[in-house]
Amino acid sequence: MEQRNIRLVAVGDDLLAGVGDPRTLGWFGRVMARTPHNNASITAYNLAAPNEGSDLLNERWFEEARRRFAPGADNRLVIAPSTFDIDLGLTSARSRLNLANMVDMASQNNIRVLVVGPPPTLDAERNRRIADLSAAYADVVTRRNQMYVDTFNPLLHHEQWRNDLATNNGLPGQSGYGLIAWLVLHRGWYLAEYPGAALDLFCDADSACFFAHWRRIRCIRVIFMKK
Repeated sequence: MEQRNIRLVAVGDDLLAGVGDPRTLGWFGRVMARTPHNNASITAYNLAAPNEGSDLLNERWFEEARRRFAPGADNRLVIAPSTFDIDLGLTSARSRLNLANMVDMASQNNIRVLVVGPPPTLDAERNRRIADLSAAYADVVTRRNQMYVDTFNPLLHHEQWRNDLATNNGLPGQSGYGLIAWLVLHRGWYLAEYPGAALDLFCDADSACFFAHWRRIRCIRVIFMKK
């Protein structure tokens, strides 16, 4: 049987690149490491850029991504927008429009899209603005029948996430990136059913706890990585 050829391009900010991660994997590297390659040939490209708002991301993504996509391949796009729009003073309406343009352009080119929303910080005021931004992004994506992974609400009051930021100058470390990876894998990349209770969302994705639960998966219903 001929293997499917999947070309996967990810665009986003420093967190997509794994800045602050001692293992240099970030959440995207962890997700790819947990993605089986036995039924498909998967080539992933990480096109992260620092200090980039949605205006610039909207301008650059397609030209850069289409150089990595291939005719006849199963081309897919991961968008991980930053919170830099807040620093630039962009309105939520402008941020919504930029993301909508990206998702629409991808859809017009038969590219499946997964959007990973921005996670919280330790700054309460900034978090209020991130909450609005994440809600706006979620609305844009779900209205277009694409997948949105909310990282903000699950991590906002998460003790391990907050401790990780506090000890890493506001950036996630191994535990923090592991938590984002878990959310991506189980709230967009795959949906999984487990024997007994659902998998504990807040176990450390770098720990034996995570892998023990992973081995207990009874069946996986593929979402973003489906055929």
